Amino acid sequence: MKSVVIWILAGAILGIAAASIIVPPMLSWYNEAGYLSQGSQPAAMVSLPQVVRYSTERLIRGQAIGGGIGAVLFFVLGLVVGGRGRARRAADSAPDSAQRVQ
Repeated sequence: MKSVVIWILAGAILGIAAASIIVPPMLSWYNEAGYLSQGSQPAAMVSLPQVVRYSTERLIRGQAIGGGIGAVLFFVLGLVVGGRGRARRAADSAPDSAQRVQ
């Protein structure tokens, strides 16, 4: 159980790190002039607080999604790797217990 939790935490951290690299270029694509002013003419001046709120919200949301995806993927990986370890330990301990009975 402990090893699966470690896998989940590692996956979440790697997912957040990957999102920190992937999300900013995506934000620059959507932060073009006029994108935030939905439907009206793009203003020549930028509302900086609105841009900062928008960018920060999207970055944090991207990191949360990346962390969730990484945690789920590494949870499955931890179960697969942990299952192999349990199967090996069971196979290794089975001959010992059979020898004790005889």
